[in-house]
Amino acid sequence: MAPGLLASPLYNEQNTNRLKVGVVNGVDPRIRFGGTKRKSDLFYDLGTSDLLENDEDKEGQNRSITSFYSQRYLSILDNPNSTWQEAGLTDVSFAHNKMKRSKSLPESSFNDTCSLNAGNMTIYRSKSMNSLPKLRFRDHIWTYTQRYLEAEAIEDAISEYGTVEDDGNRDGMHLVQLLVSCAEAVACRDKTHALSLLAKLRGDALVFGSSFQRVASCFMQGLTDRLALVQPLGAVGLVAPAKNLNAIALEKKEEALQLVYATCPHIQFSHFVANLSILEAFEGESYVHVVDLGMTQGLRHGHQWRALIESLASQTPTPRRLRITAVGPCVNQFVIIGNELEAYAREKGINFEFSTVESSLETLKPEDITTYKNEVMVINSILQLHCVVKESRGALNSVLQIIHELAPKVMVLVEQDSNHNGPFFIGRFMEALHYYSAIFDALDAMLPKYDTKRAKIEQFYFAEEIKNIVSCEGPNRVERHEKVDQWRRRMSRAGFQASPIKMVSRAKQWLAKLEVCEGYTIAEEKGCVVLGWKSKPIVAVSCWKP
Repeated sequence: MAPGLLASPLYNEQNTNRLKVGVVNGVDPRIRFGGTKRKSDLFYDLGTSDLLENDEDKEGQNRSITSFYSQRYLSILDNPNSTWQEAGLTDVSFAHNKMKRSKSLPESSFNDTCSLNAGNMTIYRSKSMNSLPKLRFRDHIWTYTQRYLEAEAIEDAISEYGTVEDDGNRDGMHLVQLLVSCAEAVACRDKTHALSLLAKLRGDALVFGSSFQRVASCFMQGLTDRLALVQPLGAVGLVAPAKNLNAIALEKKEEALQLVYATCPHIQFSHFVANLSILEAFEGESYVHVVDLGMTQGLRHGHQWRALIESLASQTPTPRRLRITAVGPCVNQFVIIGNELEAYAREKGINFEFSTVESSLETLKPEDITTYKNEVMVINSILQLHCVVKESRGALNSVLQIIHELAPKVMVLVEQDSNHNGPFFIGRFMEALHYYSAIFDALDAMLPKYDTKRAKIEQFYFAEEIKNIVSCEGPNRVERHEKVDQWRRRMSRAGFQASPIKMVSRAKQWLAKLEVCEGYTIAEEKGCVVLGWKSKPIVAVSCWKP
């Protein structure tokens, strides 16, 4: 439904190709500046027969290629409703689906005189090689590099899904265009234009509308928050947002987490595959120890460890002792979970010990974790490590170094499988829109339109993630999800080796027994197990050995 809107041919043609029509770093794709096409021919192809013979006319007006590109391309990139016909680009042909970026702009040669016939008019170029100042031209092209890379990210985000023919597609595409245009206006700090677009979005992005209208409402909230934090032109960065420590808001988020666990298979899938890997590591061992980073965001009742205790109790022989150490700032909540687990372990006949470490991942030290001889340790991280991914990499590297020093037998890593940590805001925005559209589409298939549980899940859990991705920067942006390939590189640099998970068939059997709606998929990708919605990756589980 919603993801299909991002792949409609009409949207691809009118929006994506409008952004990427081949302006490779601001240059027409037919021109490689190797002497095969003259600049005068370029002007003719782009319909610029009104250029004067010199870059500066007699009145001193700037008629250089710099001003030409500003007039021709900037209006198109900034105006989502414009078409390439308006820019005189009706004859542009596309040889490739993706255009290659030119890293440099080699000089092209001119004849002593060159003419351009446009009707009955002839334009003569001067003999001077300085009529197009090289520095000004290159500087101007460089300003479009980031815009092109952002447009490429948009095309990548859109191109993965097939088309969906739906009566509501046109309205959905219009909503996508509004969101992208508003994101561009916010990125350019154009408050007037952004506020105008946000006013239109408020009428179309409905909290109780279609699945895409609902996800659009969350992104609209994020753009509104980001716009409020934007500093005036000339200033750097964003104003730091005030942290919301409202107890009611925290309670709603905790309730929403419980609903996500009960409704969506994301967390249950993570627990199931992680436990399979942990049981494999504990096989034949007498003393076993799990260090749980974050305790699944403080999810009540310790669902993952109840399942693990039950599995260990069914083994012969059972371990002599199971220890679980919970690491995180929510110690009071951890203690409640620990007491429940101790009672459950006694029922199952398992010798169980529970301890806590009150520390964030960034301040964790090796000595905080108590270890015993002849004890096998496993590190468990469910949707946690992305929170310590920073621009400097220092925080994550420090955490991974500490884990490496603890020498666990295996580390289980579960993370969202999407790139929401790119360097450019527009690309990050489109990746997130693509990812959360799939999640909201799944919720639409599982829950009725006016179900209060669905609204709580969307507005108090996923909307909080979306708003953090869209509105925050620097240390305040903690939802820095990355693709599994990027995690593979990070773990390898930290000295870890991949331990392939060979349990895809069991995971598929588990999903079939769960009896959620059709559309969820489980696949193996380079030793990782990935849960997706209609083949769109959602969550990936991987295992690592130091």
